[in-house]
Amino acid sequence: MAQWTSAVGAAQLARLLTSQQERPAGPGTRRPPAYRALADGIRLLVLEGRVPVAARLPAERELALSLSVSRTTVAAAYEALRTEGFLESRRGAGSWTAVPAGKPLPARGLEPLPPEALGSMIDLGCAALPAPEPWLTRAVQGALEELPPYAHTHGDYPAGLPALRSMLAERYTARGIPTMPEQIMVTTGAMGAMDAICHLFAGRGERIAVESPSYANILQLMREAGARLVPVAMADGLAGWDMDRWRQVLRDAAPRLAYVVADFHNPTGALADEGRRRGLVDAARGAGTVLVADETMSELWLDDDVRMPRPVCAFDPAGSTVITVGSASKAFWAGMRIGWVRAAPDVIRSLVAARAYADLGTPVLEQLAVNWLMSTGGWAQAVAIRREQARGNRDALVAAVRRELPDWEFSEPRGGLTLWVRTGGLSGSRLAEVGERVGVRVPSGPRFGVDGAFEGYVRLPFTVGGAVAEEAAARLAAAARLVRDGASGGSEGPRTFVA
Repeated sequence: MAQWTSAVGAAQLARLLTSQQERPAGPGTRRPPAYRALADGIRLLVLEGRVPVAARLPAERELALSLSVSRTTVAAAYEALRTEGFLESRRGAGSWTAVPAGKPLPARGLEPLPPEALGSMIDLGCAALPAPEPWLTRAVQGALEELPPYAHTHGDYPAGLPALRSMLAERYTARGIPTMPEQIMVTTGAMGAMDAICHLFAGRGERIAVESPSYANILQLMREAGARLVPVAMADGLAGWDMDRWRQVLRDAAPRLAYVVADFHNPTGALADEGRRRGLVDAARGAGTVLVADETMSELWLDDDVRMPRPVCAFDPAGSTVITVGSASKAFWAGMRIGWVRAAPDVIRSLVAARAYADLGTPVLEQLAVNWLMSTGGWAQAVAIRREQARGNRDALVAAVRRELPDWEFSEPRGGLTLWVRTGGLSGSRLAEVGERVGVRVPSGPRFGVDGAFEGYVRLPFTVGGAVAEEAAARLAAAARLVRDGASGGSEGPRTFVA
């Protein structure tokens, strides 16, 4: 019986390999043999999680044709990977990817490091900050005081606690968006909300239009759901959404869903103005596409003079086009797994009905804690602490990166939690791999794209400040030097294959 659980086609693998932009070789630089470069390229894709473990690779002849190299080169690369433990083969079953014994499986998303690893590693992989105390403790204490009446019930509230649904509806109404509790469903984080929406609207094989780049974990969720992602390129810097591109994609591809982060976009930090928000809604309505607006960063403006535009759903008064997703995880604390969906009542009813086959409901105690925060004024004060933390971290990280890596390019965002950085011609994937060897964990650009895009980028979140930000930048500079020199801590550095 075959050991592989998925397959990677020759054309797809060739695209992933050729997306790894190679830095021009300097005078006297010795290039590795073609088979070695190919083997290292595939190994890097496996380590990055962009080619899954236990994925069947194309036959030697097929890959050779797609890459315009000899079959001997591919055969030698496969043999090198087998020797290193990154490939297994069996006659009649083909060859499939693997990882050597004792090496951890690569993460396909952006999971945080376990707490025990934080002493030796600076984690820039997860855009999340510590809890804004004392408000977490106060919220939990307040929730415990309100818990007894709920403890006498079955505890399952598929649409969410009525009190929290009413509170969230009031908050939207206060923002100028009249909302009833029947338009709210509470979920287990924003990821739980997106999972429910994807399963309801975008079955296997359906198209979903996404910003390019976009939030890595959501992209992976959509892939796992079997969606066909249709990327729409973002403009350079913080310019954001190119409406001509969006109108063309929505018209030509007719996707069932479109997913946008209009409020301090993850990863670029861009903020869509009201004209672009109106344009996105109009284009989606005209194409018959449901537009999902991710508002998880909407309260994280970091500069006092930022004027926030109206929510995306403000431009859909009939409620037939826009579904809004919110969360406590970014604005308050990632450990508070409370998210929500705002949509038309019939959509909410459908989401709630479908939820019976998933998680039944969200933990009551955490819902009570968020409701306590929002009803007492604690939420506003906690978010103010969060903004202050993120602002200080942003300023420290920006200064440190500009000092240590002056050839790296980025636009400084005015909100959100992330910096999107062009790495001066270096491979983001190689920086990520070498970075872990020198004690800094950073996600590479291709995690935020489709089919290997953004190899020349990394994302840096505002999770560390002060001396830690300076040390993180120094370690990134050390990783950059190693990548330039073609070293990764072993006898052979992680080479880039270019067909």
